Amino acid sequence: MELSGQIVTPAGIVAGTIGFSETIMAIVSSPGAADRFILPGFIDTHVHGGDGGDVMDGAEGIARMARFHLRYGTTTLLPTTITRPWADVMAALHAVAAVRRYGIPGGALIHGAHLEGPFINPERLGAQPPFTLLATPELVAEALAPGIVRVVTLAPEMPGAAEAQVMFQAAGVRVSLGHSAADFGCASHAIAAGCPVCGTHLFNAMGGIAGRAPGLAGAILASDTAYAELILDLHHVHPGAFRLARAAIGERLFLITDAIRATGLGDGASELGGQAVTIADGTARLADGTLAGSVLTMDAALRNAIGCGLPIEQAARLTSTNAARYLGLTDRGRLAPGLRADLVILDTTLELREVWLGGTRVG
Repeated sequence: MELSGQIVTPAGIVAGTIGFSETIMAIVSSPGAADRFILPGFIDTHVHGGDGGDVMDGAEGIARMARFHLRYGTTTLLPTTITRPWADVMAALHAVAAVRRYGIPGGALIHGAHLEGPFINPERLGAQPPFTLLATPELVAEALAPGIVRVVTLAPEMPGAAEAQVMFQAAGVRVSLGHSAADFGCASHAIAAGCPVCGTHLFNAMGGIAGRAPGLAGAILASDTAYAELILDLHHVHPGAFRLARAAIGERLFLITDAIRATGLGDGASELGGQAVTIADGTARLADGTLAGSVLTMDAALRNAIGCGLPIEQAARLTSTNAARYLGLTDRGRLAPGLRADLVILDTTLELREVWLGGTRVG
């Protein structure tokens, strides 16, 4: 199969053709079609739901959200749990493991689960329900047993968090710091204790940056090694804060959706973790006004990054390449020979026109 267009590669935009089957075989410079851009498929490491489906619903909900997000260009995702009673969290992890084992026809690839909560600070819940737990060795071992957790969000200041970080990292799990009241010193120690360490939805549920109290967000931006995920729906993070983060950590920043089940369903009533949520004017909020995840899709996140002043080739790194590097995925996230043919095709207005998964058109 061959497609012609403006091909967004690690070296920049190449006008030409991309030849592929399940993997990319060649990228050849030629007078390529000027009316479309060809990008690597999006990678979303933090997504709770979409199209009425939610990770906590089990296999059916996971499959529903994976099919929905594939239609918007997400070819790899990590279904993300929420803080609920421990039995519910474990049931969700087993469901992700089962779905990954059998696959989802018409759905995005499931790399594994993102365990967001319950090992967080109850003073920094954000929209997480109040079912936090301390990360005891027994609970960590239970979470690791299904072999499906790829990312875990921890509040590093909580009792047992340092020991839990060691256990998770020994199992190959990426530790992300978030829902936390950690000060700069505590956060910096956790960042230095493992590589790569990430920040969960940077600037949200972690406090701000002050001159004498830079906190967790400051520790991430001051680090030479830390990654950070960021919700660029223009509600969670101001464009100026986004530009600050990119200037500080560059290729260690990547975009996520933090999408909830209401994504794609329009304004109205929904829920998150058993809590009532109202969708209005592009935001999801609890009754008290707290932002409750988002209704963002990755193609919209890409457009927002470009709207904040980034060239399309730099925005593509934020939606694909950098997340792949963070996760240690060497077979995707870029357009280059030998890598998976996970592709998204945009027109010149940046609207999504085609999605290809492993060389097969799926949208």
